[in-house]
Amino acid sequence: MTKRLIRFWALSAFALAVLGVSAKAQNFQKSYQVPAGGQVKIGNVSGDVSVKGYDGDAIIVRATKKGPDADLLEIDDRSTQGRVDIGVKYPHEQNNHIEASVDFDVQVPRSTPFNFDRIGSVSGDVSISDITGKIHASSVSGDVHVGHATGSVNASSVSGDVNVDISGLEGMDDMKFSAVSGDVKVTLPASLDAEVDISTLSGDIDTNFPIEIKKEKYAPGRTARGKLGDGARRLKMSTVSGSVTLKHS
Repeated sequence: MTKRLIRFWALSAFALAVLGVSAKAQNFQKSYQVPAGGQVKIGNVSGDVSVKGYDGDAIIVRATKKGPDADLLEIDDRSTQGRVDIGVKYPHEQNNHIEASVDFDVQVPRSTPFNFDRIGSVSGDVSISDITGKIHASSVSGDVHVGHATGSVNASSVSGDVNVDISGLEGMDDMKFSAVSGDVKVTLPASLDAEVDISTLSGDIDTNFPIEIKKEKYAPGRTARGKLGDGARRLKMSTVSGSVTLKHS
């Protein structure tokens, strides 16, 4: 067998091996028809989650696996009729040694209200924009950003910033925004009706709503509490190590 032929077979074997891995680690894409008010849940372990509004009529979920062990991860689709519920499965015996992550890219009809029951990642950023409904977004180690949302929002991060811009409020649901190690910044309509409770242990408070900011006399930290409008909902904002900003657009 000539050297050229040997090299050909070696490259062919390598190519087949790569294709085999790619087949195992193939990405996920699926469309769902969900009526208004339906539940949407995306739970990630390692990687980012992005949810954006668009002009279509279906919810489209794309998941991209990355890393040398990507073929070991499985996209766990637990969706049922009228409900999207997707997560990631890791092999239990190798969970602590896997070098892989998943990025989720989700498109939803921008003007249809959904119940975004949990949009989150353990280790990754969560970004949500131009959607309508009840939104619950969270990250353990990452930033949470919600922009141009209509409805009600709850957002939190343990180690990261929380940045929320709500362009239109609907309903009277309570809202909570919190971080442990990070800043919390929220923009709301000037017509906000709420009982407001803001606190930070190590940081500043900034607001252009008519709320008095107080510095604790015998303890560290600052607080701001007050009633805006009719006080129809409760709005709580807090961080341990960071600043809190509440502004109206």
